[in-house]
Amino acid sequence: MTYWLVANPEAGDGQKGRDFWLEQLKEAGILSPECCDFAEKDWQSQVKAGDIVMVAGGDGSVNAGASLCLERNATLAVLPSGTANDFARNLALPDDPAAVCELVQQGVTQLVDVAEFGDGIFLNVAHVGLGTLPARESQGSAKKLFGRFSYGVELLRRVNAKRGFHAKIQCDQAFVRGHWLSIAVSNGAFFGGGNEIPQATANDGLLDVIAVKPRPLFQLLLTFFLVQFSGKSPRRTSTVVHLKGRRCDILTANEKTVTVDGDAAGKTPLRAMCRKHCLRVIGPEVVSTGEAENSQPGLK
Repeated sequence: MTYWLVANPEAGDGQKGRDFWLEQLKEAGILSPECCDFAEKDWQSQVKAGDIVMVAGGDGSVNAGASLCLERNATLAVLPSGTANDFARNLALPDDPAAVCELVQQGVTQLVDVAEFGDGIFLNVAHVGLGTLPARESQGSAKKLFGRFSYGVELLRRVNAKRGFHAKIQCDQAFVRGHWLSIAVSNGAFFGGGNEIPQATANDGLLDVIAVKPRPLFQLLLTFFLVQFSGKSPRRTSTVVHLKGRRCDILTANEKTVTVDGDAAGKTPLRAMCRKHCLRVIGPEVVSTGEAENSQPGLK
């Protein structure tokens, strides 16, 4: 078994790069891992089944690591170094880097789902509409200043300027159409730096679709806080629709940008499918937010 280390020097505040993690890994007993870069392709064909690919970076880097692990039947180890680190939250990874490296050395693993769309995958969330703005615009100094809160800052800055878009959402047997401010298709339980998807988990074989209608800012904030504090989607609301399913299609009247795991990934239509338990990852558990549902509840 070989340990591979891929570190993104631009991730987060830039303080947890390759040298930082090499020192932490050494303390945990992982000596001289193979150091690589996703921009280089030669080493990727050398990854073998059972190897551990350690990715030090944010969710975009972790996404690339997951693709490689799926292709080579390797195990993914996340060394959280980014701004949001939402996939790390799904795995209950500790905040202490030394403790993370101990888990890697011990080889504690879980099986999680992956969402497929077109030629790509996502581990956390795909966005259409307002939710794409943080990935597209919260860059550079703003991202450094506000960290994981840059997601919320960017949304609040732009929410009143967005009038929404028309779209149809098909999720297994459930179907809804309407005028939306944002549509999020989640494979895991977190987005935007720790915001929870209600009653979700990254290993239930289901996608969660959260669609938000254009409403005044106060009403949007009130709904957001009610959902976050209760841990459940409201069963009747004029603001939010929550669907679950193994497949999800989003068809928009006009072409819209799609972002996945924090990076631009193309245009609508978005067609996603959940592959259950296909990715082996290092982690003590797979987190569930509330009581995760294992059946299609339809419209809420």
